[in-house]
Amino acid sequence: MKRLLAVAGVMTLFSGCAITQNVTPVPLASSKAICIVENPPVRAGFLTEYRSALEKKGHTVTVVQKDAVAADCAMTSTYLARWSWDLALYMSYAEIKVFRDQQEVGSALYDSRSGGGRMDKFIQADTKIKELVAQLFP
Repeated sequence: MKRLLAVAGVMTLFSGCAITQNVTPVPLASSKAICIVENPPVRAGFLTEYRSALEKKGHTVTVVQKDAVAADCAMTSTYLARWSWDLALYMSYAEIKVFRDQQEVGSALYDSRSGGGRMDKFIQADTKIKELVAQLFP
């Protein structure tokens, strides 16, 4: 009986420990040009890695300011990321959205904020960004 209660307690403790990753791929486009709307509060390394991953997939990338999205940016992308501290600093949240003619056509979400005691939440941000881009732009 004590063993059953101990197992139930451990199961309850870790039942809320989830890491979520959802990607809706961007449909093929005739143009490989994409404008990324810069998000200055996010660590600069995220934008650098995101841009690099897109360029390696053959996209022409232009970084634009939020207030200055060019009229010739048929495809745009926004991003948000957060880092957390739990024994070490790690990227706990990343969200990338892709728009074509101002309509959302794809998105990628990585969320480990409910990861609790899971050790796999300590990911390399650059590796995760590359993975998300690969799934977002297959």
